[in-house]
Amino acid sequence: QVQLVESGGGLVQAGGSLRLSCAASGRTFRSYDMGWFRRAPGKEREFVATISWSGRRTSYGDSVKGRFTISRDNAKNTVYLQMNSLQPEDTAVYYCAASTTPDTREEYEVAYWGQGTQVTVSS
Repeated sequence: QVQLVESGGGLVQAGGSLRLSCAASGRTFRSYDMGWFRRAPGKEREFVATISWSGRRTSYGDSVKGRFTISRDNAKNTVYLQMNSLQPEDTAVYYCAASTTPDTREEYEVAYWGQGTQVTVSS
C-alpha cells in the first residue's frame, strides 16, 4: 500500500512558476515509477509526466514538454513537478500517481493516486 500526498498548488499569473511535491508513504517508493496527471474543468484526466523508479528515464505530454520537469528523491520518498511558463490552459487539478508499469501514460496503469492539488493560472 502506498499513500500519496500532493502539495504546492496555488494561484499564479501566466508566465509564472510553481513546484508541486508528492510525498509517498511506505518503504517501497523506489519500486514504483511515478507520474503526474491533471484534470481541467470539464475535461478528462490527462497525462503530464512520468519518471522511472531510478530517475533515469522521464517522459512528458506534448502540451507540457519543454516547460515542465519531473524529478524524484528516493531518499525522501518524494516526486516533484517543476512547472515553468505556466499558461491559463494549465489550470487543473494535478494528481500524483504511482505505477509498476514503465512509462505509465494511461489511467488504468496507475496503482495509486493522490488526492490532487489545484493549480490555477490567471491571464
